[in-house]
Amino acid sequence: MTARPGRTAQTGDGGGSQTLERGLLVLEVVADAPGATGSEVAVRAGLHRSIVHRLLVSLERNGYVERDAGGRYQVGRTLTTLADRTRPRLHTAAEPVLQDLATELDATASLVEVVAGAAVSTVVAEPPTDGPRFSYRLGNRDPLDRGAGGLAALASGPPAPDEPARVADARSAGVVTTHAELNPGAYGIAAPVPGLRGGRAAVAVITSRPEVAERAEQLVRDAARRIGSAAYG
Repeated sequence: MTARPGRTAQTGDGGGSQTLERGLLVLEVVADAPGATGSEVAVRAGLHRSIVHRLLVSLERNGYVERDAGGRYQVGRTLTTLADRTRPRLHTAAEPVLQDLATELDATASLVEVVAGAAVSTVVAEPPTDGPRFSYRLGNRDPLDRGAGGLAALASGPPAPDEPARVADARSAGVVTTHAELNPGAYGIAAPVPGLRGGRAAVAVITSRPEVAERAEQLVRDAARRIGSAAYG
């Protein structure tokens, strides 16, 4: 495992707080690598284990990270609550775009976000027609490493040294399609939302019809771009 590329904690006196900068760096590492142990966080951050341990204790105490029984960390509820205050702008931008997409494809469309180590459906749009179909439930949680929505949401963020090849492929292609990974017979089509200012998100569609899945790829890509542009353009 290699150290996290990009920003590092400052060691000189630049007029700020070194401890705060290190704490923010550790928090970013946990967000980029949910499920990392304290030692893995230290390696990624390029900091001594004892320093990272103290920072993680403080972050956990205040709810910014959570630790499971195996000693692995993920983003905590305090941080996700803070993030929720910025999400209405993204959600407001997503709602009409997702409704157009659901109507065009006659399939359920959703905004999938990375929340506390899971792929969570935070906005859901249903087509106006009746009939049996696969559907997302608002608040539905899926794994990040399986299913189109989680893979594409991870791909909306910067590359990580040890990220799954499928995430890198989704980032390169701008879309990912899966079949029967989370639900038997279901196709999932998802595209990363570009230009996010914090957080990771994707537009996802679920259908049982292969012809819809094929047609959806470009439409889902376009929808993700429209949402990113409307929310942050």
